[in-house]
Amino acid sequence: MSIHPMAIISPEAIIGENVEIGPYSVIGPDVQIGKDTVVGPHVVMEGPTKIGNNCHIFQFASIGAPPQDLKFKGEKCPVIIGDNNTIREFVTIHRATSADIGMTFIGNNNLLMAYCHVAHNCKLGNNIVMANVANLAGHIHIEDYAIIGGLSGVHQFTSIGCHSMISGASAVTQNVPPYVTVSGNHARPYGLNIIGLKRRGFPEKTVENLKKAYRIVFRSSLLLADAAKQIRDEIKDSPEVDHFIEFIEKSERGVCR
Repeated sequence: MSIHPMAIISPEAIIGENVEIGPYSVIGPDVQIGKDTVVGPHVVMEGPTKIGNNCHIFQFASIGAPPQDLKFKGEKCPVIIGDNNTIREFVTIHRATSADIGMTFIGNNNLLMAYCHVAHNCKLGNNIVMANVANLAGHIHIEDYAIIGGLSGVHQFTSIGCHSMISGASAVTQNVPPYVTVSGNHARPYGLNIIGLKRRGFPEKTVENLKKAYRIVFRSSLLLADAAKQIRDEIKDSPEVDHFIEFIEKSERGVCR
């Protein structure tokens, strides 16, 4: 380990092998940091918080502070962060209340750029990119490979589907379906995230099926139930299309239209 003598580490914190902690960082009790993780200077971590392996947390980040929720009563609900995450300057990640999942969870291989905020009870999957000053209110669920553009705000209790893209400076008030690009205030769909799908190696046939499903849902005059039936009748054996329509059907907040 390489812990700067000016860092303040609680004796109750658990520090893994080969961890680096910079000067003036404060690591509180009930914090666990996995091996090979780098914590820069002036970082504050409060517990209960668990950080995985091989993460890089840059200066002035704040992780595990109490949530900004008037219903919070001091519950010991944790922040759990997986492996290989990059958390840049001034990012804030708040721990949870006892509602729904009872934790704030971030998976693996995510990039949170400077000044991002992840509020209480959010659940983020893997390989997500949040650009600078992207902000998540409480109870938001984000699936794998989503991209949140800079200066965007996402309303509480909203879900963001996998491989979707939110353009910069957008205000998202309803759920964003998988594979779709949305933009604006309030955010509206502007087609599939074609570039993202191609970069991640989706077969051409899969992309064509998703285009067809998108057209049926967003560019026809069909009611959602009728659109879902038509998609299932016309597009067979496509797990991506199945996920696309199931996500929309389960969206209690409705989807960006």
